[in-house]
Amino acid sequence: MKKLNSRFKLIPILAVLVFFLTSCAESLPVKECIEADSYGFFGGLWHGIIAPFSFVASLFMDSVALYAVNNNGGWYDFGFVLGAGILFGGSGKAS
Repeated sequence: MKKLNSRFKLIPILAVLVFFLTSCAESLPVKECIEADSYGFFGGLWHGIIAPFSFVASLFMDSVALYAVNNNGGWYDFGFVLGAGILFGGSGKAS
């Protein structure tokens, strides 16, 4: 029973930590984004991790996008999918 209580105490702490880490995310206007350096694997990884928060923010703000338009293609996509899988427990116990 004590293990269960300690897990419930850990969830709000992790939620606050994730909130503070994702608040550092930067967004650029599309015209500036296209002219700037393109995002690679690590940019895709980070965008995949913060995807749920970016989605919620994009519902209320037009300046927030879920996916970077200016990316280098396959490596960005791979990082994005991997980041989203990490966040949602993509290697979960399927058995």
